[in-house]
Amino acid sequence: MATHLILQKIFKTGFVSEPAPQADLALRTREQVLHAEILKIFGQSVAIRHVDAGSCNGCEMEIHALNGPHYNIEGRGVRFVASPRHADLLLVTGPVSRNMEVALKRAYDATPEPKWVVAMGDCGCTGGMFGENYATRGKVSNVIPIDVEVPGCPPTPLALLQGILAAVSKGRTTA
Repeated sequence: MATHLILQKIFKTGFVSEPAPQADLALRTREQVLHAEILKIFGQSVAIRHVDAGSCNGCEMEIHALNGPHYNIEGRGVRFVASPRHADLLLVTGPVSRNMEVALKRAYDATPEPKWVVAMGDCGCTGGMFGENYATRGKVSNVIPIDVEVPGCPPTPLALLQGILAAVSKGRTTA
């Protein structure tokens, strides 16, 4: 009996949600240009090793978004690897905690040449609100040399992708 009343209410009320928005073709064009730029710079592929040096995981959420179907970076030849020995680029997030300092240096040393390092987020670029203190070494460049900084708290996936492109294109022109 209650089901019948619920169905009557649904039919009487009708649709109350707004229609889906139309696609913005300008964004699609930009996406195609960005993917063409990725292929031009990377050539075949680039392997990224992500190192969380003590972040709050805000940047990691944006990295996951970059790996999602909207950006489809893996389909364009950008992939994340489990070992720095297989990486072309280190992507470091967070202020470098004292407990991660040695691990970050080892990951950097294990990455074969030519290698690039991208510091992601305000914490990775400047130390963020944590700065340098008893628990952190601060920004990534206090521990290892970096090629590109991608500021933001957290930076957007597009800004991250542009930072990766900047690092690799810089390396390709000088190598």
